Amino acid sequence: MDQFIAFAPYVGIALIFYFLIIRPQSKRRKEEKQFAESLKVGDRVITTSGIHGKVNQINGDKGTVMIETGAGKMLFERTAISVELTKKLNTPTEVKK
Repeated sequence: MDQFIAFAPYVGIALIFYFLIIRPQSKRRKEEKQFAESLKVGDRVITTSGIHGKVNQINGDKGTVMIETGAGKMLFERTAISVELTKKLNTPTEVKK
């Protein structure tokens, strides 16, 4: 019994580490993968580097996306599209009175 009590803090630290770091990170990774797979031509997106544009072409074999911006067309990896920023861009804003 004394050995279990001595080992309990280590188990507690491992559980805290799992619930605060590993689980949210895997959830975010899963959400990013679903978002990248759901991209379609015509979607307005923002890249992780802050470039705004519209999806012009998707290459599923290479995992790349052609984005049309004001400066022209650029080729990005699907993983370079920011999930959080794109969701903020596409959500309607409320009008304050």
